Amino acid sequence: MKLLRFGVKGKEKPGIQLEDGSRIDASGFGTDYNEDFFGNNGIEKLQNWLITNQSKCPIIDKNERLGPPLTRPSKIVCVGLNYAKHAQEAGMEIPKEPVIFFKATSAIIGPFDDIMIPKGSLKTDWEVELSVVIGKKASYVKEEHVFDHIAGYVLHNDVSERAYQLERSGQWVKGKSCDTFAPIGPFIATKDEIKDPNNLNLWLKLNGELMQNSSTSDFIFNIQESISHISQFMTLLPGDIISTGTPFGVGMGLKPPLYLKSGDTVELGIEGLGISKQNVIGYSDH
Repeated sequence: MKLLRFGVKGKEKPGIQLEDGSRIDASGFGTDYNEDFFGNNGIEKLQNWLITNQSKCPIIDKNERLGPPLTRPSKIVCVGLNYAKHAQEAGMEIPKEPVIFFKATSAIIGPFDDIMIPKGSLKTDWEVELSVVIGKKASYVKEEHVFDHIAGYVLHNDVSERAYQLERSGQWVKGKSCDTFAPIGPFIATKDEIKDPNNLNLWLKLNGELMQNSSTSDFIFNIQESISHISQFMTLLPGDIISTGTPFGVGMGLKPPLYLKSGDTVELGIEGLGISKQNVIGYSDH
């Protein structure tokens, strides 16, 4: 099942994308895609509800805006430097254990919303990433039990301001959390839809030119290792997003480096998780 949300910003309704690509309004189910939904067998209950109610669900117009496919989660936890070639292009050692950082949930936007370059920024960068949506509270989870705690998977552009991230004091979170820096979607694919999340093609284009093209089979730490590790340090709640890192091909790694500017277009996709596209605007255009 593919879960999506649609409508004007801040007033999105839950929906579903069907196998033929059409979308239906699932607001009649009575709950949004939030912590309560994911933590209380909401996916299974929705599937059962659809058996008798799908024919009554209104069709969503193809021109309707898609919002983030879940409501604001309690946290976004990211794994950094999780592809060997990306660590190499960043000039950093391959980590001995997962590098963890946070991204503010206020950065979340819809999959086709604009990325806004922060005020005064000169080094805003792109990062296609596979993200995991937690479906069951997870604390001290063993690797072999990780998939029991996963609700599904979603496409994420982990937009990053490299000067804020690497050239100023403190942690990476400053360069990761600016408004609009987390385009999510177009939909969450429930885990039954993705046969092997550790072997998915992912790619990103800048103004039509292919910049990133790799596979999650190049993970340094796979899904099980990453989530088990994170759960040793914090409780993961239903609806939480775990973003698993980006492959090589980011702007920072090019010679000379290349960063986003107003007027650019970023398009990205992951096998089985659809495609998103964002136009880039300057802070002064906001």
